[in-house]
Amino acid sequence: MNNLGNILIKKSENSHRVKRPTQTGFSSPATHYAEPRIDLNEVLVTNSSATFFIRVVDDEHNEVGINTNDVLIVDKSITPKRNQLVLATVEDSFKIIKIDETSLSELNIWGTITYIIKSTL
Repeated sequence: MNNLGNILIKKSENSHRVKRPTQTGFSSPATHYAEPRIDLNEVLVTNSSATFFIRVVDDEHNEVGINTNDVLIVDKSITPKRNQLVLATVEDSFKIIKIDETSLSELNIWGTITYIIKSTL
């Protein structure tokens, strides 16, 4: 006897029916204006594996517009150009330095600052 004719077909367990609403009362008029959250990694980061965020802890860099509690987005994959801000190691500590022609050869550059997110508090 041939068993090929006795193939069983399993019924799908997924329900494709439209679900009844569970809301009671009137709907909120604000539900039509719901906005998605902004993901900084999606909007401001081009190379996520080489990018990191740093929070500034002092006012040492006021001359370049960076203050306490600002957040810096630093990309290690970008080669800095003239007049860009970089995060460099100087005497075993991190410093924010504005690049000029002479500083590229003598600095140990950690990464290029791509964005400064300002703190208002």
